[in-house]
Amino acid sequence: MSSWLYFLLLALLVFGVLYVEKKSKSKFFNYIPSIVIIYILSMLFASLGAFHGAQIEASSDLAKQYILPAMLFLMLLQVDIRDFIKLGKKLLIAYALSIGSIAFSFIAVVWAFAFEPDMAAGFGALLGSWTGGMANMVAVGTALGVSKEAFGFTLIVDSINYTIWISFLLFITPFASRINAFLGSKALVCKSVNVVHEDKKKHYFLMLFLSVLVSFAVVFIAKSGFVLLNFTTTTVVLATIIGIVSSWTKISTLGGSSFVGTLMLYFLIALIGSGAVFESFDGIFVYVFAGFCILLFHALIMLLGAKIFKLDLFSITVASLANIGGVASASILAATYDKKLVGVGVLMAVMGFVIGTFIGIGVGEILVWMAK
Repeated sequence: MSSWLYFLLLALLVFGVLYVEKKSKSKFFNYIPSIVIIYILSMLFASLGAFHGAQIEASSDLAKQYILPAMLFLMLLQVDIRDFIKLGKKLLIAYALSIGSIAFSFIAVVWAFAFEPDMAAGFGALLGSWTGGMANMVAVGTALGVSKEAFGFTLIVDSINYTIWISFLLFITPFASRINAFLGSKALVCKSVNVVHEDKKKHYFLMLFLSVLVSFAVVFIAKSGFVLLNFTTTTVVLATIIGIVSSWTKISTLGGSSFVGTLMLYFLIALIGSGAVFESFDGIFVYVFAGFCILLFHALIMLLGAKIFKLDLFSITVASLANIGGVASASILAATYDKKLVGVGVLMAVMGFVIGTFIGIGVGEILVWMAK
């Protein structure tokens, strides 16, 4: 199979799944996200021998090398750190507590379960997702050299435990007053937060051009001898910095970056899945249970921190879900408390795009070191 046909088939797979999701009225995609479906289908095709050969593997690696920094740049255009800082002291404490407790829980659980280095790196990628988002997960997994099989297990752990966590956090919202009384805190009073920065007019081709420009620039720098840990980490860090700086310019107000960046993310997932061939699912239940243990430790630390700092249930649950879930889920949870607070969830979630990669790589290196 030629490289062009390989890329075309993956693109059709991505657009096919997204089309079915958009047209379907079923709640199926609420439980199994489209990004997981894309990975599973591409992995199944690979297992059937559809994507096989040295040329295909080389083309896949080359495509990931350039698409990853381009995607990160576009995702980070949506983030403005200045808006995040305006959230206020208690919300910032809740967010920091969430990040710290998640990172600590990963270290404790991976040490307790004594994972092998590859799966420890996979949980480092999962940490990138649970402190940022799926884009960070891909970036961290690539930087840590996670195998395609371990990445697949990590996706399953992420999907199952995320579903459990958001269901639990939504379930306890009616008991907010009782839990706040136990925590010795009062319900948060906060003004509505405006997070709309994008122009309604979409500039898809301009966003694509800028992202490709950034991608080629950071790859060129990384190949010129400037190295941070390894080649992939260098491109990820440089693309992240350029994205953050660009978010302070008028480029961030141009519409279309989110759409193009998301498509790149889906295509990256398809690329990773197309190289994964599962011979066995041994250990998957252990990995899922380990993910659940991480959530349990995280919850206990959050409750303890809330008791100490007098944080209310809204602050700690939205901060938690903004990390473990993302923009959509954090917005839904915030709206169940007060629709005016939706912007809080959005700002916390998008902030993860900035720090999730750095935390994932940093703590991930510790996880791998412990596993060796």
